Amino acid sequence: MKKLLIPALILLVCGCGRGESNADAWGTFEADEVTISSESSGRIIVMDVTEGSLVAGGAVIAVTDTTMTVLQRAELDAVTAQAQARLAGIAAQDAIIQQQIANISVNLERTRRMHADGAATQKQLDDLTGQMEVLRRQAEANNTQRRAVAAEMKGIEAKRALLNEQIARSTVRAPFDATVIQKYASAYEVTAAGKPLVKIADMKTMKLKVWVSGAQLADVKTGATYTVRIDDGGKGFRNFDGTVTHIAEKAEFTPKIIQTKEERVNLVYAVTIAVANDGSIKAGMPGEAIFQ
Repeated sequence: MKKLLIPALILLVCGCGRGESNADAWGTFEADEVTISSESSGRIIVMDVTEGSLVAGGAVIAVTDTTMTVLQRAELDAVTAQAQARLAGIAAQDAIIQQQIANISVNLERTRRMHADGAATQKQLDDLTGQMEVLRRQAEANNTQRRAVAAEMKGIEAKRALLNEQIARSTVRAPFDATVIQKYASAYEVTAAGKPLVKIADMKTMKLKVWVSGAQLADVKTGATYTVRIDDGGKGFRNFDGTVTHIAEKAEFTPKIIQTKEERVNLVYAVTIAVANDGSIKAGMPGEAIFQ
C-alpha cells in the first residue's frame, strides 16, 4: 500500500495582535494516507464506512460477493469425496491381495517341502510361484494407483487453498486504526481487483513538515524532541512535543509559499517532525517549530 501525503497550502503564522512569531520554522501538518483497494472482483455486498468515520485496525471496510468461489469450492468437495472413495477401494483391494499373498505363501512353503520329498511336482511349485508373482504385480499396480490418487488429492487441496484465499480476500479490512478520508465506492456497485475503495489516514501521529536554512541545521537533530505549537484560536498557542524523524540530505530551492525565520534564502532543508495528535491537529493546519 502506497502512502501519500495530504497536500495543503502553507499559511503564514502571524496572528493578529500577536506580533511577529518567535518560532524557528513554519509549515503545515500532514497525515500518512493509504489507499485501500479491492483484492477481488465482484459486486460489493457490504460497505458501511462513511467519510470522516473512524475505523479500528482489522475492522471490515467492504465485502465482495463470493458466490461463484463458494460454488467452486463445493465442486472441489465433491471431487475430493470421489478421490477418497477411490482410495478406500484401493485400500480394500490391497487388503484382499495381501491376504491372497499370505495364503499362497503358506501353500508355496508347503509345496516346496513336498517337492523336496518327491510328493509334489515341479509344475505345482511353478504354478504357485507364478501366482505369487502375479499378486505382487497387482500389489505394485495398486500402490501406483494410490500414489496417483494421492497426487490428485494434493492438487485438489492446492485449489481449495487458492479458493479459500480468494474468499478471505473478498473481505477488505482496515490495516490500522484510521480515519476514512475519501470513499470511492458504495454497496451494490461492481468492483474489480486493484480498484480503490477508500482512502484512510492515520491521524494519531501527524507530521509537521518545515524548511530550515543551512545556518539552522546545527540546532536540529534527528530523534531529538522539540516544541511544536499551533494557534489555540485565541491570542496564544498550544504546545506539543515533536520528534524529528527526517532531515533532508540535500538542500532544495525555497518554495515560494514557505517563509523561514530569516529572510528568504536560496536553499533550505526539509525537516519532518512527528507529533502525537490528541485530535486537535488536522491535516493542512499550519504549525510552528521551536528548536532552541
